[in-house]
Amino acid sequence: MRSVLGPLRRSVRARRAAGVSLVALALAVTAACGGSAMSPGEVRAANEAVAGTNNNASGGGDGGTGGTGGTGTVDPGTGTGGTGGSGTTPGSGNTPGATGGGGGGTGTGGGGTGGTGGGGGGGGGGSVPGVKAGSCAGFQNQKGITNSTITIGNSSDISGPVPGLFTGAQQATKAYVEYFNRTSSICGRKLQLVTYDSKTDAGADQQAYTKLCDGVFAAVGSMSAFDSGGAPTAQACGLPDIRTAAVTLARNECTTCFGVQATGKGEYQNEVYDYWRRTNKAATEKAAFLYLNAGAAAENARTQMAVGRKRGMNWVYTAAIDVAAFNYGPYVQQMKSKGVQFVQFLGAYQQSARLAQAMQAGGFKPAVLMYDPSIYEPGFIKQGGSATDGAKFFVNFTPLYEHQPELDLYKKWLQQVAPGAQPTFFGLFAWSATKLFVEKSIQLGGRLNRASLVSAVHGTNGWTGGGSHAPMSVGSKHPPTCVRWMQVKGGTFTSLTPKYICGAYTKA
Repeated sequence: MRSVLGPLRRSVRARRAAGVSLVALALAVTAACGGSAMSPGEVRAANEAVAGTNNNASGGGDGGTGGTGGTGTVDPGTGTGGTGGSGTTPGSGNTPGATGGGGGGTGTGGGGTGGTGGGGGGGGGGSVPGVKAGSCAGFQNQKGITNSTITIGNSSDISGPVPGLFTGAQQATKAYVEYFNRTSSICGRKLQLVTYDSKTDAGADQQAYTKLCDGVFAAVGSMSAFDSGGAPTAQACGLPDIRTAAVTLARNECTTCFGVQATGKGEYQNEVYDYWRRTNKAATEKAAFLYLNAGAAAENARTQMAVGRKRGMNWVYTAAIDVAAFNYGPYVQQMKSKGVQFVQFLGAYQQSARLAQAMQAGGFKPAVLMYDPSIYEPGFIKQGGSATDGAKFFVNFTPLYEHQPELDLYKKWLQQVAPGAQPTFFGLFAWSATKLFVEKSIQLGGRLNRASLVSAVHGTNGWTGGGSHAPMSVGSKHPPTCVRWMQVKGGTFTSLTPKYICGAYTKA
């Protein structure tokens, strides 16, 4: 039988992490699905990127048109793949060259672990398909850069209340480093990765970034539920921080920090509501909005309700639900009594499933039951059973069971660094973040330093991570505008709209 994620089989740890992550993140993922208005050409480019047909377009500059760089579809083969490598060269055909010996140095300080990569690089500016390499003339060694290596760091939640919460982001960063070191270099230098555990704690995040400021050239692919801790530290030392996502307002306001899964303060994408106004307007006239009354969830809910009203939604019932609440029956009865036909809920997949079960038990079946990407998790269907059938949700990335060149590359190389690990959408964006770092560094060549990298990323919008996700306004920090709709049908996640639908975003 096909897995609810397609051919993917999720581990218990992955299921637990993905579910609780929405509570920890207080629905920051939802805020990452908006964006700026797009031209018809950009909409076309976004949809081409879904199919992997626009992989050579540039992702830099305002109003970028989608596909970013080449997909570099090198097959990692079946070898174990070592860390490091001394002057390795890419193999011919579909297999890379042999892995060289040597590993990266060991990270110092609490939470630091061994580096991936390292070793001497070859000459030249490196070669990545679709990326024009800058001249290496004048390249200067500096903090985190030697004659043979460029050291980058990643600080993600590995331990804490939910063990392995964002292990997937760190694994994906390691996977890209391994892939890159087997196939290319930056002005003759290989990448070396030092990892830290932010422990689902703002203080640990701050401590990790203090070490990163002193020991690496840039931070790449980090993901932490309480990422405000290291924000002022990163900005004070000028550390480029190209993250999986920026969760807190403090991190998003850090001028050297950029979330590849971009967000914008008080902004939300129009298509979440415009789609339903076009396809089931009657239901949107009698809508309900329920959300977990925890952390930033309430703030996000206020933003989304305000934007919804501006897009024509008529909220006849709204309710904040305590995280500890178990009985959702009273909320269902309120919706039934008010004739609600459209229900939107913000919460972790466990609470989302609980609401669906309460609705089924109460004989309440509105025309539309809508969630965000948090329910794209097998535990939602397993917990909610038949009550989840018909649920709708949106994503801003290629569904993980589909085939797309960059997504497939991520899934292949993930197995090289973490055999048996399952891809996650946090991992997908961490891979994209590392790809962005590499491409900008190669383009800068001999001009590469912390300040020039920050400037280059600041000017990057329309970034699609090689077509693996919707265009992201990484530099300008606005939510994306393109979404794909999915649904639960017959106990399986399936596509409702096979292509991105793109629009604009609205400020609350």
